[in-house]
Amino acid sequence: MRLQSTRGKSGEVNFKQALFQGLAPDGGLYYPVESKSLKQLFTSLDSTHDFNHIAKAMSHAWLRDEWDETTIDAIVNRAFHFSPRCTSLTESMHVLELFHGPSSAFKDFGACFLASCMEEILLEEERKAIILVATSGDTGSAVAQAFFDKKNIDVVILYPSGRVSSLQEKQLTTLGKNIHALEVAGAFDDCQRMVKEAFCDKALNSRLTLTSANSISIGRLFPQSFYYVYAYAQLKERLQDNFVFCVPSGNFGNLTAGMYAWTWGLPVSRFIAATNINDVVPEYLKTKLFSPRASVHTLSNAMDVGNPSNFERMMMIFNGDGGKMAEMVHGEVVTDTQTRDEMGRLFHASNIFVDPHTAVGITACQRYMDKPENKNTAGVILSTAHPAKFIEIVEQATGNTPGIPDNLKKALALTKQATKVNNTLSDLREFLMDNFRH
Repeated sequence: MRLQSTRGKSGEVNFKQALFQGLAPDGGLYYPVESKSLKQLFTSLDSTHDFNHIAKAMSHAWLRDEWDETTIDAIVNRAFHFSPRCTSLTESMHVLELFHGPSSAFKDFGACFLASCMEEILLEEERKAIILVATSGDTGSAVAQAFFDKKNIDVVILYPSGRVSSLQEKQLTTLGKNIHALEVAGAFDDCQRMVKEAFCDKALNSRLTLTSANSISIGRLFPQSFYYVYAYAQLKERLQDNFVFCVPSGNFGNLTAGMYAWTWGLPVSRFIAATNINDVVPEYLKTKLFSPRASVHTLSNAMDVGNPSNFERMMMIFNGDGGKMAEMVHGEVVTDTQTRDEMGRLFHASNIFVDPHTAVGITACQRYMDKPENKNTAGVILSTAHPAKFIEIVEQATGNTPGIPDNLKKALALTKQATKVNNTLSDLREFLMDNFRH
């Protein structure tokens, strides 16, 4: 896998190099230069193939210049002791459950694969690294769980004070050891800016080996493409020729991963970008004007992003042509009231609990499929988090309490360990130098 920066001012790198650089030197995001066709592989898959089989097949196709088959298989087996699950709401509307991993959120897939790859590389090269992560909720908990107690790796997680759920905060602040949580006085966009500025700080990077586990990292984004292929393989006998993936979207890494799978040959008709009122990308799809702005706090807080970094990768897929992007990606905006209504409707109609992000996806997909021109469309909605991660919101919307998985119960019983900082690079730099300078 050869990778180039979205800003075109840095040289090509391989997958291993990109993992530890995070951002490219010119401030852009790495993307695959080659558009490899995997149509033959996708056609050969069906519901008898489990998730690890698909993950190995796609990793072999892309990473065989980095590792041999045995090593790739070991990386995948270490990463994935869990799998997505497919369920159906109706004959034409299906749900891809991505919350059966260690932190009960979709970001477990990318984080665990990245952790396994980094562990392999650091073992090979006998060196250490510090991972910087900005989170609006689920990324931090997924990264914390994936990298906990890994040798030669420390993780520093920046999260916006008061803007993540209580359970999300517990998951990313209670582990200790090599996991360090920074409670930032600001919004997610401040956390993301601080991380980007740290990567661009030459003096800081000359003293410490910094890398990322956000969707900034191609090592986290690449494995997210696996479950799009898994969903297709599981449902292909039930999907119509015209089917869409509906993706609850914030920083747009998840949607970008699906679009990569599409460029490699996955037969998707369209993607629905389902957002809350932080609607910068849906607005762009209508106006062709990208207007980043401060994020607004909503019930679906992991999607509260006003300047989604992966938009640069989306633009590269379509060679900067907003018209072509709008043909393949449809935007739908869902308010908090509509989100809450859908959570209540689904529970009272079918006794199904969903988290607010999944409710945004279901609402957007139903709205899209209700249009006359889309009446023969099948939809696959990505369910991004277990409802118990947003238990207060679920209780308010449904009047009932969802069951809590054992891994979440354990997190709730632990004590928060976090350092409060202001939303400036100098505060982050001071913490890093005080704690990791050798």
